[in-house]
Formats: sequence, C-alpha cells, structure tokens
Amino acid sequence: MNTDWTKDTTLREIVAACPQARPILDKHRLDYCCGGAQSLESAAIEAGVDAGAILEELLRAEFPAGAPQGGSIDWTRAPLSELAAHILAKHHAYMREVLPRIGLALPKVLRAHGARHGATIEPLKHEFEGLCLELEAHLEKEERVLFPYIQALDAAAAGGTGLPPHHCGTVRNPIRQMEHEHTEAGRALVEMRRLTSDYALPGDACPTFSGLYRDLQAMEADLHEHIHLENNILFPRAVAIEAELAGM
Repeated sequence: MNTDWTKDTTLREIVAACPQARPILDKHRLDYCCGGAQSLESAAIEAGVDAGAILEELLRAEFPAGAPQGGSIDWTRAPLSELAAHILAKHHAYMREVLPRIGLALPKVLRAHGARHGATIEPLKHEFEGLCLELEAHLEKEERVLFPYIQALDAAAAGGTGLPPHHCGTVRNPIRQMEHEHTEAGRALVEMRRLTSDYALPGDACPTFSGLYRDLQAMEADLHEHIHLENNILFPRAVAIEAELAGM
C-alpha cells in the first residue's frame, strides 16, 4: 500500500505501484486503462463518485505483500522484452482462445432466446463482432510491428548500441495508434455492459447463455489488465528508452 497517494495521484501511478488496487477502481468504474493519466479526483468526478471515499478505501485496503503484481515479477522494473513476452503469452493467447468461443456462443443464444431477449442479444452481438474485428487486427499490429521494435529497443539499451532502425520513425507513432484502438475497445466494453445491465442474466437463461456472459466478463477483465500493462507500463517505458538511446 502506498500511503503517499492523494486525490492528485494518477490512476496510472496507483495501478503501476499496486495492481491489486484494480478491483477497487473497477468497482467504482474508474478507467485506469485508457484513462490512466487522469488524477483520482478527475476520474471520480467524471464517474460521478466521491474521490475522497475511494482514496480512503484504497488506503485502508490490505493488499498482499510481495511484488506489485502479487507474484514474482515487478513489471515496472523487469526488462521490456520480458513484459512484451508476458503480454503475448498471457493476453494475446487468451484473446485468440476466448474471442472465437464467444463468437460461436452469441448466435446460439440469439437463436434460443431471441424471441424474449433479442433486444439485448442482437445489439450485443453487433457490438462484440465489431470489437472482435478490431482486436484481431490490433493483436497482429502489435505482434508484427510494435513489439519487435520495443524488443529491439530493449536489446539496444542493454547492449549500448544506439537506436535500432525503424520504419515508423519513432515508437510514439505506433503507440499512439495502439492507444487509440485501446480507447475504442474500452468504449465497446462499456457499451456491452450497458446493453446487458452489467451482465445480469434473465431468469430463463440456459447454460450457454450463462457461459456467454461469464466469458464476456472474463474477456473484459483480461483486456483491462492487458491494456493497463501496455498503456501504463510498457508504452511509457519504451518511449523513455527510445529517448535515452536517441541522446546517446
């Protein structure tokens, strides 16, 4: 726990120092992923909640001791290549597993429950399909363009070899695009929650319907962590390393 936090502390600083605080921010609908640069007070005002009460809740919380991630690795200090590899192995792999599963479940649920719940499921299906297309392209761009350059920056910094060549000019350019796409993904997640009244299952939901909502909520949680690691840790550190190498 960081007792130096105030209402002026950014959400990015809170979750980077203590990712275990994320459930508290999630509960109050504070966007620490795409809105991580906001102060706690600014984000609370936007969400219509009391910043002072949230700050008190954060400061009272008994977070597990150990590394900031609640595990063995502090991603704010680990080599960027390790963080990029972690994102690929955990979050990219998970998205490629869960997105097709949700894509198969949605039309089944619509066929079975469309007569009574089509007003929810039809727009949910439309919103998810748009998100899915965007995420598939997004993962490819990170894997083919951005992450290899970040790994090259990490290797250059470790070896003291100067800036590696890159056709995008600066790492800021692909990062800017990725952050824009993260914002669009965040908007889709918010809309899906709105459509489903926070994934409230109807009384006649079948196991496939229940499984669909579980997968959508798990996907949302994973994407929040994924975007947090990139927007709040990987990207700022990559920009800093590139600037340092440019000044060598």
